[in-house]
Amino acid sequence: MDTPDDLYYTEDHEWLQVDDGTAIVGITDFAQSELGDIVFVEIEPEGTELGQGEVFGTVEAVKTVSELYMPVSGTITAFNDELELEPELVNDDPYGDGWMVEMELADESELEDLMDASAYDEYI
Repeated sequence: MDTPDDLYYTEDHEWLQVDDGTAIVGITDFAQSELGDIVFVEIEPEGTELGQGEVFGTVEAVKTVSELYMPVSGTITAFNDELELEPELVNDDPYGDGWMVEMELADESELEDLMDASAYDEYI
């Protein structure tokens, strides 16, 4: 399993990359491998404000549907519209082309609640 060092991780297997008050969110390599072939991704629309731990979308795989949880509070500013036509990007490149949403952080102190790569590796 790939676990990049420059990301934050949640117990629900989302990752977060932070850059100057904004963040990119997706699911981890572990999560996509557990789900299997992803066939559909549904995300809340741009402008949606969500609290930490609230559902921001769902991922549908061949045999299951899994909810996506916001790692920190914030507002969705963009979503990866490539996933509408190619949801398998999440399987192929979960930390790159398979990203899900971009968001504006509401409270950067919530980052302290997340795991670094070594803590996430121990968790899984």
